[in-house]
Amino acid sequence: MATRSGRPEKTAMIVARRIVSEIAAKGLRPGDRLPPEKVMLDQYEIGRGTLREALRFLELSGALSLKPGPGGGPTVEKPDASHLMDSLALLLQFEKTPFDSILEARVGLEPMNARLAAARVTDEQLAAMEAAVTRMDENIRDLNLFHETSKEFHDALAWASGNAVFGYLIDAIDGIFEGPMFSEYPLARRKKDLAAHRAVLAAVAQRDPDGAEATMREHMEELAGFLRKKSAALLNQPITWAAL
Repeated sequence: MATRSGRPEKTAMIVARRIVSEIAAKGLRPGDRLPPEKVMLDQYEIGRGTLREALRFLELSGALSLKPGPGGGPTVEKPDASHLMDSLALLLQFEKTPFDSILEARVGLEPMNARLAAARVTDEQLAAMEAAVTRMDENIRDLNLFHETSKEFHDALAWASGNAVFGYLIDAIDGIFEGPMFSEYPLARRKKDLAAHRAVLAAVAQRDPDGAEATMREHMEELAGFLRKKSAALLNQPITWAAL
């Protein structure tokens, strides 16, 4: 297989793809062990260095963990949005993309996500969102905990869409956007966020897609206006992968 540049794909990458395909085909779950190195060397008919390069790539991608010593070896893991966040931030740094582009993307994505969630949410997912809003209220005077529980709400809402693209993408772009942008976030602003989240939650609980979409759009546009006024200089700065 050739890469997009036209160069032949490295053997280690081909082997990495085969390993992932076999994990899926065999229905392996996080915590399951892969075969010993000797078995894999014979199976893929490659050298030890190539196999270890393939396994190392999968470890960095979050698909495996490599445990040294007796009883160790490659173990299946489930990648999370942090791996997408890192890759996306690296790409955006090379494009000299400002943080405001992430804010713009959120304003566009979140209302559509809320609409899907209102149509597809399960009782269990709704309970997770309700718990997150309750924790936001309980921690409204603790800035770090407030933002942590606010992110929990958005993550739960994203997965309630029933679309894994929203689940991973919203989690990833939220991760890029965290940090200095919210270092100064007054209590009055937090109360607005809490009220908006409660309104979105109510619309989702009523299975009202139009209401959920409109409420989330109003919230995100109002939040974007606040941040662009308060943090214009930060929003104009380019995203840097090393700073995450």
